[in-house]
Amino acid sequence: MAWSNQSVVTEFILRGLSSSLELQIFYFLFFSVVYAATVLGNLLIVVTIASEPHLHSPMYFLLGNLSFIDMSLASFATPKMIADFLSEHKVISFEGCMTQIFFLHLLGGAEIVLLISMAFDRYVAICKPLRYLTIMSRRMCVGLVILSWIVGIFHALSQLAFTVNLPFCGPNEVDSFFCDLPLVIKLACVDTYILGVFMVSTSGMIALVCFILLVISYTIILVIVRQHSSGGSSKVLSTCSAHFTVVTLFFGPCIFIYVWPFTNFPIDKVLSVFYTIFTPLLNPVIYTLRNKDVKYSMRKLSINEIGIVKKT
Repeated sequence: MAWSNQSVVTEFILRGLSSSLELQIFYFLFFSVVYAATVLGNLLIVVTIASEPHLHSPMYFLLGNLSFIDMSLASFATPKMIADFLSEHKVISFEGCMTQIFFLHLLGGAEIVLLISMAFDRYVAICKPLRYLTIMSRRMCVGLVILSWIVGIFHALSQLAFTVNLPFCGPNEVDSFFCDLPLVIKLACVDTYILGVFMVSTSGMIALVCFILLVISYTIILVIVRQHSSGGSSKVLSTCSAHFTVVTLFFGPCIFIYVWPFTNFPIDKVLSVFYTIFTPLLNPVIYTLRNKDVKYSMRKLSINEIGIVKKT
């Protein structure tokens, strides 16, 4: 896809989170710590799952891929935002802006499919336990992960195909810390109502429908667990509640922003920070705090590393 377009605008100005110098210094320190914790937390989960044989199961395979996507989602715009806190001119090129839009929708689309896959995994594990390993075979798991990336790529290209050739000939200030599609298309010099409707149908409504389906699926799972209550039901409830918490944290802000792209709300910027920075941070926290197997494996991994360091 060519980057050339009909616009006079070659760069966009990002307004960021605040114009206050004191707040920008605070944000620089705060988000630097949050970003480091996000990357290290998700990386630790990926390394732990890859290195511990007893975590080589379908659920943890999908969880490891979710952590990789979260790590990437936190990295597509956050490093530039942190650097911009120390810069007077918060500028991004037209190509850089389109790249941010592409990766946001690529990773968002991939995560939606992966969260649906994780719900399917829990449904099979609870409702069809005897056929679990047959249905959730390694081939199936790899196929679900590949499908998530294919869907993400097609979704990102569908959003970018109409945006990249829009004429931008006047205003170039984006009221956010990154190029979010609803904010960027409003700067075009043509009527973007049809594009906005397309965005609602391909991003907002898809996110809303997927969220409703996931709520229904987890409700069915919880009802089945209660009907067949046993000694392992508390572990199942803990796992499902962790999955549902992550689903809510991810879909909530996305639905709010993309179902109403024609209207700007003061809370939009807060929600953008939440689903691009805080949700990827909270995911490893939620899964490690609620999952004894992951916590045990992390402790084992850290003890082994400390032992290796002492020997050297």
